[in-house]
Amino acid sequence: MRTIKLKIAYDGSAYQGFQKQPHGNTVQNILEEYLGKVCGEVVQTAGSGRTDAGVHALEQVVSFNTNGRIPCANLVRASATMLPSDIVILSAEEVEAGFHARFDACWKEYSYRVVINSKPNPFLVKYAWQLRTPLNLEVMNKAAELLLGKHDFSAFRSSGSVDNDPVRTIYSAQWKALPNQELHFVVAGDGFLYHMVRNLVWSLVQVGLGERTVENFAAELNSSRSEFLNAPAPASGLYLSRVGYTPYLLFTC
Repeated sequence: MRTIKLKIAYDGSAYQGFQKQPHGNTVQNILEEYLGKVCGEVVQTAGSGRTDAGVHALEQVVSFNTNGRIPCANLVRASATMLPSDIVILSAEEVEAGFHARFDACWKEYSYRVVINSKPNPFLVKYAWQLRTPLNLEVMNKAAELLLGKHDFSAFRSSGSVDNDPVRTIYSAQWKALPNQELHFVVAGDGFLYHMVRNLVWSLVQVGLGERTVENFAAELNSSRSEFLNAPAPASGLYLSRVGYTPYLLFTC
């Protein structure tokens, strides 16, 4: 029995999320169908985490066990013609038995894309949150600094969360300005609750718009309410960007 570790990227626009569903069009459903064909047996995969409908991945990690003997290089090569063009296997490697993409993950990093446009760009609808009003990046980063460390994030998980423990540790959180009026929020932590990143982005954007203050955000972070009362930021702007399997370092690159 071999254990294989994959790194995959996907455009989540057409899918009902990563995690497989009995009758759903999900990334995991399609990936397992492909792996079953090339391995010659039923394959069950484990992803490093779920991504919701419309959410993208620059680097999702997947593991599975197989008796199939296809070389890892051939597995990647064959995927280019057998998988839809919006799902790409970036790499495949045989790893130590017992490796699990989810349970062995030490941290995950998400990025969120915001674009300031005077008029909506139809080619960005599926890939960014477009806003017409400029944001105050300085105060947004002051608020984001409050996220560092261990906190109870009950106020930032949406109803329907299956996570029992709302305590998470955030290693880094920062807004970055890019050319063409584009902003990225990059956040890394040991885990994230249901809609947590999108809810954080929504609140931080309210700070950037002047609708809330840094003090308001701090009070919200320290509150214990179990349901986020505002709509999360659109799924289209969220990307799972990295998954780490060694302790997080601030200079990780």
